[in-house]
Amino acid sequence: MIEIKPLKYFLCVADHLSFTRASQQLHIAQPAISMAIKKLEQEFGVALFHRYERKISLTDEGKVLQAHARRLMTVADETQTAMNELHDLSSGEVRVGIPSMLGSYYFPPILMAFKHRYPRLSLQVIEGGTWKLQQMLEAGEIDLSVIVAENPVDHLGSHALLKEQMMVTINQDHPFAKQSSVTPEQFFQQELVMFKEGYFHRKVIDRLAKQQHLIPNIGFETNLIPLIKSIVKQGFGVSTLLNMVIDDSDGLVTRPFSEPIWLDLNIAWRKDSYLSKANQTFLNFLIAQEQLK
Repeated sequence: MIEIKPLKYFLCVADHLSFTRASQQLHIAQPAISMAIKKLEQEFGVALFHRYERKISLTDEGKVLQAHARRLMTVADETQTAMNELHDLSSGEVRVGIPSMLGSYYFPPILMAFKHRYPRLSLQVIEGGTWKLQQMLEAGEIDLSVIVAENPVDHLGSHALLKEQMMVTINQDHPFAKQSSVTPEQFFQQELVMFKEGYFHRKVIDRLAKQQHLIPNIGFETNLIPLIKSIVKQGFGVSTLLNMVIDDSDGLVTRPFSEPIWLDLNIAWRKDSYLSKANQTFLNFLIAQEQLK
C-alpha cells in the first residue's frame, strides 16, 4: 500500500529539484526525506532522480510518479477537507480563480457580500489569465475558476456567469469617436494597447486578427487596467475593454466592432472531484446573485 507522506516528500523534492529546499519547506530533516525517497525507489524498483554532484533531476520514471502522486495528493486533500467539514461546517476556504478585469470591476461587491454573509469562511482569490486559471483548476490547484465558455471541457462542470461585449476603447479626440462602430481593418491599423497572452481579452483580439489575415501592431503589453486606460487617454494607442471597466470620469470613449464581439464567461469546477462545502456555498451564492440581476 502506498503511503501519502513519502509521496508528499517526493513531490516537494521534485518541484524544487533540491533536497535542501524541500527540507526547509517541509520543516523535516533532510536525512528523513532522503530515506523516504530511497524507500520509494526500493518499493517501486526504479530510480526516481538522477544524482550528480550537488544537482538532481527527475528520471523518466520519476516524471511518471510525479504526475500520479500529484493526483493522489489532490484526492487526499479533498478527503481531508470533506472529513473536516463533517466535524465543523462553519469553517472552510474558497479557492477561486478570477481574471484581473473581473477581479477589479465585477467581483468585489460579490466577494464582499459573500464575506458579510459567511464571515467564518476564508476567501483565496487567485488572479491570472483564463487559460492559466483553467490549467490550475484542472490540476487541482484551485477549486473554482472563471473560464471562457467557447471551449467546453468534458471533465469540467460549468455555469453561465457573464455575457459582455468587447468594445474598442479610445480617447475623446480619436477619429473613431465620430463613428458608430469600428471595423477590424480600421482597428488593426492602430497602435494597440493589449493584455499579455493568456488573457481572454488578448485571445479574442489575436483570433480576430488571424481571421482577418492581419498582424496586430501592439505598442504596449500590460495587464494593469489603470495603465491601459492612461495610455489610451493620452493618445498613445487604442485598446479593447469591457464596458464594466469604463467610468464616466475616465475621459474615454467606447465603440462596438462593426460585427459585435461577445464574451461568454462561465464559473467552472472539476466534475470528478469533491467540491468542498465552502466552495459549493460560494458557487450557489454566485449563481443566486446572477439570477437577481
